[in-house]
Amino acid sequence: MAKLQRLSRRKFISLASVSAVAAATGCKRQRETQEHREVSSAELVELSAVEAIAKLKQGEVTAERYATALLDRCQQCAALNAFLTLPRDQVLEAARAADRFRSSGGKPGPLHGLPIPVKDSVNTKDMPTTGGTPALRDFRPKEDASIVRSLLAAGAIVLGKTNLHELSLGWTSNNLAFGAVHNPYDAKRIPGGSSGGTAAAISARMAPLGVAEDTEGSIRVPAALCGITGFRPTTTRYVSTGVVPITPLFDQVGPHARTVRDLALFDSVAAGDWSALRTINLKGRKLGVCRKYWFGGLDREVERVTMEALRKLQDAGMELMETEVPDLAQLIERTTIPIQLYDAPHALKKYLEDYGAGVTREQLIAESSPDARQDFQDMAPGGKYFISQATYLAARDVYLPKLKETFREYFSRTGVEAIVFPATMIAAPAIGEDVDVTIDGKKVSFETAVSRNIAPGSTAGLPGLVLPAGMTSDGLPIALEFDGPAGSDRALLALGLALEGALGSIPAPKL
Repeated sequence: MAKLQRLSRRKFISLASVSAVAAATGCKRQRETQEHREVSSAELVELSAVEAIAKLKQGEVTAERYATALLDRCQQCAALNAFLTLPRDQVLEAARAADRFRSSGGKPGPLHGLPIPVKDSVNTKDMPTTGGTPALRDFRPKEDASIVRSLLAAGAIVLGKTNLHELSLGWTSNNLAFGAVHNPYDAKRIPGGSSGGTAAAISARMAPLGVAEDTEGSIRVPAALCGITGFRPTTTRYVSTGVVPITPLFDQVGPHARTVRDLALFDSVAAGDWSALRTINLKGRKLGVCRKYWFGGLDREVERVTMEALRKLQDAGMELMETEVPDLAQLIERTTIPIQLYDAPHALKKYLEDYGAGVTREQLIAESSPDARQDFQDMAPGGKYFISQATYLAARDVYLPKLKETFREYFSRTGVEAIVFPATMIAAPAIGEDVDVTIDGKKVSFETAVSRNIAPGSTAGLPGLVLPAGMTSDGLPIALEFDGPAGSDRALLALGLALEGALGSIPAPKL
């Protein structure tokens, strides 16, 4: 009995050990499965930039794996035609370098390992900068634009160069040279322009944060039509040199993202401003509502979504002040278009010479697509949009200062923190519907429908924040824009965090 008892004890101990090993192995597999779920590719592409960077810095996921997930997503969404250059091997090597830097004890930067798509009008020395036009197809600038240098110094990786409206001369991103960019919410529709490729990429989860550029709406229109956030800072807050230009008076680089916190992170890196965003209670805060200029002639669905969004803000305790900006329409008419039409040919010539593009302005225009070529013909002496020097000087030296002073006086007089309005008069129209659109049974010029509301902010140099406000009955995004006083960028972003919470999110595109 003693021998049998000893054998039974040995057997019991043996079986117990096997069970312990099996249990431990099972726990390990469970942990590995849980870790895999936490960093699956499907989840990685949904992360905000702030969330992704936190995982990269903590080593929860490698930069190489994260870049791979985004690149795979880009490949899956290739039909949107968001990218003109997408160098997979180059991006993965940069990601591996970021991993080596971290593993060797290097201090990760604020954008450590984050792949960022860059509008293809922004100079990059390691990738072509085409401006979306054939003559620059193989142009490689000798140095990065200032904004790209800032992002790279913070640890970012250039994911690729995004498609755009040719030479940024429009709001559709229907590029006749490189193909149209398609809206992720409906591929038959435009994403807006000119930074349509960046907006489509962010909306479709190809990246969480991207570089766009805005002269008269090229950040804000695509953000609005693609259901994402966009921020045009106070003009000159970020250095905008090294970018294919329209006018130095209005041109301004800025970010596309899906959250205001990501816009704020970009702002900190680009402006060197790391001041914390204060927590804001919306109760008692004032927004200006100027119906005479910004709310007339809206599409019915845009008006419905806008009014519902404004009610949400009122429910959160905000006060909407019904006011007007004096003489706004007249001042915009005398500044916005005249300055751009006069400056664009001169600014383009200077850019080509300064950055050694190897082509003259005349050669570039001759090789451009018919729509871009016609634009330059119309700007030339004798063209229907030719602006004389006298008209230009009056616009620049008389009416533009008056416009800026009018806004300064408005904000001082009313005490509002921002002016709120629908970013565009319409939801995204169909590709090719870029001459006239129909609003409530009436023909309205496409240019008016997409640019009327965004023109004052960029002309006056105000910071402008675009936030998704809701969806049309057809499933298309509608956005609100919030324009603050010049120089109020961090305050506007802080307000934006609270506004974002009050407005709520919209559904992601179903691709």
